[in-house]
Amino acid sequence: MIFDWDGTLVDSIGRIVTAMHGAADSCGVARCTDEQVKAIIGLGLPEAIATLYPQLDDLQLIERFRQCYSDCYLQLEAQPSPLFAGVAEALDGFRADGYRLAVATGKTRHGLQRVLAGRGWLDYFDVTRCADETASKPDPLMLHEILAHCRVPVHQALMVGDSSFDLLMARHAGMDSVAVGYGAQPLVALREHGPRLAINEFSQLRAWLAGRVEEQRVEVGAYGG
Repeated sequence: MIFDWDGTLVDSIGRIVTAMHGAADSCGVARCTDEQVKAIIGLGLPEAIATLYPQLDDLQLIERFRQCYSDCYLQLEAQPSPLFAGVAEALDGFRADGYRLAVATGKTRHGLQRVLAGRGWLDYFDVTRCADETASKPDPLMLHEILAHCRVPVHQALMVGDSSFDLLMARHAGMDSVAVGYGAQPLVALREHGPRLAINEFSQLRAWLAGRVEEQRVEVGAYGG
């Protein structure tokens, strides 16, 4: 099971939007709308800035924007963003059920390590991949790398995310996906990308998986497997 971080496990979307607005103000460029910012969440930061502000063609200004965003976000994260309701319990349950857990995120490695360390989760996931050490979503490279590390075939993996980039990445990898509607993008938009499941609460994921396992048991029993 592979999870996006921001907007899927952690309620940080509002802070990302605020930090992007703060960077725009500091660099003297017009703010994008909240919805425009939410629409790029999931991309690596360089790709996000290039999408929102294609007019920024000066490398020094782009770097200043990136640094202003990072500084603002870190200030907002003095009190770490909380996990969404039910996430901690569900993840513990998945581990107890024998699932291997991974994170595929648009965060930098430094940023992810910081938040994992803050939660005491540095060794919690089997593997994590970040946008600055591989290709940014929706390129499927980070999913391929996670599968290779875990030695799991694509048909036995599931990508869970709150953005179109998560679902497109899964599709490009030939992987099933689950869309969550409480993060960056609404379910009405995410359903266009063909997720196997669309949910509004994280706890619904475990219930759905438990139902699938039970269906498989009944099917095996019926056919004498």
